[in-house]
Amino acid sequence: MIKIILSGANGTMGQVIAKYVKRRQDCEIVAGIDLRTESAGGFPVYASARECMAVEADVLIDFSHPSVLDSLLNMAVERGLPTVIATTGLDGAQIECLHRAAAAAPVFFTRNMSLGMNLMCELSRIAARVLGIGAGYDIEIIEKHHNQKVDAPSGSAMMLAEAIADEFEKKPVFTYERHSRREKRDPAEIGIHAVRGGTIVGEHEVMFAGQDEIFTISHSAASKEVFATGAVNAAVFLHDKPKGFYDMADLIGAGS
Repeated sequence: MIKIILSGANGTMGQVIAKYVKRRQDCEIVAGIDLRTESAGGFPVYASARECMAVEADVLIDFSHPSVLDSLLNMAVERGLPTVIATTGLDGAQIECLHRAAAAAPVFFTRNMSLGMNLMCELSRIAARVLGIGAGYDIEIIEKHHNQKVDAPSGSAMMLAEAIADEFEKKPVFTYERHSRREKRDPAEIGIHAVRGGTIVGEHEVMFAGQDEIFTISHSAASKEVFATGAVNAAVFLHDKPKGFYDMADLIGAGS
């Protein structure tokens, strides 16, 4: 039985993960980390990573907030604890911290834990090679989320944009807002747009707009459990791996 520490245990995603893990036979949550320390899932919840340091575990899943990343990585490095980072909204410096921590412990990170979303990313790469800027197609990314999401654009939208940009020798410019601009669209750009409203779990669309035709790739998440499934599968995959940096491509490759 794989023993999991869950950071963000009392958050929305933490609760979804806890319920999902109860239905599995190969893993269990032995402790949580959250500023709210009430125990709703049948395991103890600690206010900080430091307080949780002595808990015996095989892997850590973080679905909390970027502000606690340093303390979690300190615990991962100190214990050599395999760590799955599923928190969104990390900046470039924090992602560099993940790579540094991976020199001492196994670290898994992707901007979106959905298998379908990661497949969409790979399909967008392929489309960019065929329908990219040089072929006369304008590329726009539209993401939609619920009205409680605080980061915009979403990490998944940026994952798509960066994957597409990697396909071009000259990197396109990311354009986030147009309302203050009074000029034609620059062909060498990728537009990124965020919509926030209601209870939308997560929708992403990449649009390639060419002369007299539009080609789109889209993904829609119907519930948060798709992200819970991905995070727990990543934890099961990671728990016995050597130190290093891992992502969804490694997980998909392991199952093929």
